[in-house]
Amino acid sequence: MIAFIAFLATLGILVSFHEFGHYLAARACGVRVLRFSIGIGRPLFRFISKNQTEWIISAIPLGGYVKLLSGRDPEQVIAPADQRFSFDSKPLWQRSFIVAAGPFANFFLAVLLFCSIYMVGAIQLPAKLQTPPEQTFASNLGIVAGDQVIGWRMIKDDSPESIQVSMEGFEPIPSWNALRWYLLDAFSAHKGFILEILSSSGKRYKAVFLTAQIPKLEPENDPFRLLGLRPIVPNPSEWIELRLAPLDALFFASERVWLISKVSTRLMMGLFTGSTSFRQLGGPLSIADMAGKSAQVGWQPFLGFLALLSISIGILNLVPIPMLDGGQLLYDAWELVVGRRISISIQEWLQKISFFLLISLSFLALFNDLQHYLLP
Repeated sequence: MIAFIAFLATLGILVSFHEFGHYLAARACGVRVLRFSIGIGRPLFRFISKNQTEWIISAIPLGGYVKLLSGRDPEQVIAPADQRFSFDSKPLWQRSFIVAAGPFANFFLAVLLFCSIYMVGAIQLPAKLQTPPEQTFASNLGIVAGDQVIGWRMIKDDSPESIQVSMEGFEPIPSWNALRWYLLDAFSAHKGFILEILSSSGKRYKAVFLTAQIPKLEPENDPFRLLGLRPIVPNPSEWIELRLAPLDALFFASERVWLISKVSTRLMMGLFTGSTSFRQLGGPLSIADMAGKSAQVGWQPFLGFLALLSISIGILNLVPIPMLDGGQLLYDAWELVVGRRISISIQEWLQKISFFLLISLSFLALFNDLQHYLLP
């Protein structure tokens, strides 16, 4: 029951924020919004506001949509007096702004969620390292148990000049939680990095991990284990609290969202290059399970889960596939380059193909869920 309620809350919050981004942008550009729906299927609740927008909560809580006044919709008949309120009558930059506002609302929501967590105070794992296994790169560099990572810097390449330049201006590392995302950024970009380390004796030194030593992100590989970088998990009393002032929390949250977005985008692209397995796709059961577990742990883990999922939704909607916001932005790019809009017939044909693709991916994600949760 907790998982089900958390699942509904998760989808309700994320879908509402995404669609509200489209809604606000449309209203700001003078486009009439005919319908704002949370969920799909049979309407359970309907309300018509003063601006004639129909607000709906539907029976199936999977997705939602904003329906705009548009002359390219064959089901709509627009009176001449209302033509100026139509989506297709607006200049290209306004139409692109309205389309992009949904995904970017998800990124903005993630920043707000992370910011609230850091302002209240987040309990995090210290960036102290375990004894690295023998023959790993961390072991060869002399890292021992108790060494604490206090700084981070990525290097462009393995040249001595690049390494020398990177020996200054380290990013401070407050916790293992922060270091982990920096490491994932390096792994997914296949770039070397330098760690500034404080030993238990108080001595500072630098550990250089060259690009040639960075393992590729593959389904069967654990890059943290291969490099020998694993955190010590201390007693709960030794965990640290990351509490930031409002402005610092905003900057830190924005940086975290940008970092997670880069890593997530590379992992998503890995589905097409083969470096990411399709078995890693999760569906509604995975979302419900993670939402329920995070909600039972506490409100902070639940908000963190919401932020991560909101970033994923933002990135997914920017994929240039028709039926997604990225597909519409691709149409806009075509119009910008060619000077005319793509024909309605071609657009409908592309919609059918993308619908088949998205349904196939959805069934694959559901199949992965069933294998993981229901099969022995």
